[in-house]
Amino acid sequence: MDITGDSDDNVLKEFWINKKTSQEIMDFATKLVKGVSGKVWEIDTIVSEHSEHWDLNRMAAIDRNILRLAAYEILFRNDIPPKVTINEAVDLAHKYSDINSSKFINGILDKLINI
Repeated sequence: MDITGDSDDNVLKEFWINKKTSQEIMDFATKLVKGVSGKVWEIDTIVSEHSEHWDLNRMAAIDRNILRLAAYEILFRNDIPPKVTINEAVDLAHKYSDINSSKFINGILDKLINI
């Protein structure tokens, strides 16, 4: 969605084609995607305020979107412990980005816990 500008409905529909997973996982993932999509401007504003000297558009797309997802969970989902969210975000950065990204993401998300 970030790169193509496509709607969350279209992206989710295409993503779930030929995926074999439980309805529970699909529902949870869909809630997260739609939640981020519905609050992306608010999330981007908050993340920008806490990422010193870094404009979101200058961040790698994967880092920006890991931050968006984790920020959504921290700020708007009371059912997910913030420390779990940060751990998962750092793990995603380790897996899909570089070592510096995981430290950067961890630093920003730590700041969001105290909002």
